Amino acid sequence: MINNDPSMNKFWTEVFNFCETTTQSVSEYLLINAGHLQATRKDDGSLITQADRWSDQTIRDAITTKFPDHGIITEETEHILPHKDWCWVVDPIDGTTNFTRGVPIWGISLGLLYQGMPVFGYVHFPPVQQTFHGYWYNDTGLTGPQGAFLNKKPIQTSKDQPSQNHLFNLCARSTEVLNKPFPCKIRMIGVASYNILMVACGASLGGVEATSKLWDLAGAIPILKAAGGDYLTLESEPVFPLTMGENYGERPFPSLFVSRTELIDIFNPLVSFIGEKVKLSLIK
Repeated sequence: MINNDPSMNKFWTEVFNFCETTTQSVSEYLLINAGHLQATRKDDGSLITQADRWSDQTIRDAITTKFPDHGIITEETEHILPHKDWCWVVDPIDGTTNFTRGVPIWGISLGLLYQGMPVFGYVHFPPVQQTFHGYWYNDTGLTGPQGAFLNKKPIQTSKDQPSQNHLFNLCARSTEVLNKPFPCKIRMIGVASYNILMVACGASLGGVEATSKLWDLAGAIPILKAAGGDYLTLESEPVFPLTMGENYGERPFPSLFVSRTELIDIFNPLVSFIGEKVKLSLIK
């Protein structure tokens, strides 16, 4: 259903325009500095640069100015889901290792939650000039624009069956999948959101992320769902809607992403052990 409420139509237009303007502005600085900044290691082992901090602060300031009533979660600062209907989830540089080493696949991810559910995503990859966005309202009661897009053109997931001429994306912590025969060729790009969005645009049939965080997923999941794809948490409990007041800073979200729901039955038996492995690592 397309929303005919003028105020909501105006809201979604403002959201899209804000994301487009903000990511384009931030990307100018990031492109100049990609591959030229010293990185330090955070407590979780991931890398951070001055550019991550600058991008994080710049995007937070922009959101606060444009949407003062919205909450914000970002990778580098606030991790507690606020008690607000609307909340932005920001990954200022998804793929910091690639960014630091000069590998030209990294992005800026903006996800918008409504009552803990991801409903809109906008992910911009400056080096390759690819911009994804999409709307997925699930059971929130929201209406508005529909669909998933790459550079403003509609995209859909693949309807193909797995074969050795099709791709499946792994993360660095899921390579044990290769210990047994796998029905697709494997790719590992090193950027969680890009792994998911390659499924959304039909390039891959699926992918798995063992330790992705909320900011890795919040922007990409609405786009994947809007494009016809699906995801399965490799945990015992559903992930969404998120719980207000909960700290999501250290929580991993092991997940399987597929081009269509029917493929869950094919891929899940091959990757389901990853969820248990992540759970055991947290206990230790």
